[in-house]
Amino acid sequence: MCVLVIYPVTSFLSLFFLMMIDEPVHCPERQPALRLVPMPANENMFGDIFGGWVMSNVDVAGGIEAMRHARGRVATVAVNSFHFHQPLSSGDVVSFYTDVVSVGRTSITIQVQVFAERHPQKPIVVKVTEAVLTYVALDKDGQKRPMPPAVWPELEDAPET
Repeated sequence: MCVLVIYPVTSFLSLFFLMMIDEPVHCPERQPALRLVPMPANENMFGDIFGGWVMSNVDVAGGIEAMRHARGRVATVAVNSFHFHQPLSSGDVVSFYTDVVSVGRTSITIQVQVFAERHPQKPIVVKVTEAVLTYVALDKDGQKRPMPPAVWPELEDAPET
């Protein structure tokens, strides 16, 4: 009897994901911040990749971009938005592209777009996730520090680091 209660939910979820049309898109014409292939160990009970796996790697990709601009250590201080558009599957080639949204005195906000290349026999690229995260620049003691002046030239009296 338990199966009868769970089965409709499973069918609904499967139907929901099947209804999502793979609308082909193009990846940005640049190198991704990060590119990975999820494995079966990253799957949930329905065969989709855990959302937490995606979230963790979005944070890594955003952190790489933030670190480059901060020229050093950064920490995530906010996940401003996070939207899952489609599920990921084992074997998808997942690319994480980053863009700077804004730069503050000690922080930087990064947008991360996630694309999946799937079906190697008939390749298609779909956007699966997008997120916006904010990072703060940290000094060697873990305290906030100003972003380097080259990152925020609009502040003429930016302190040197």
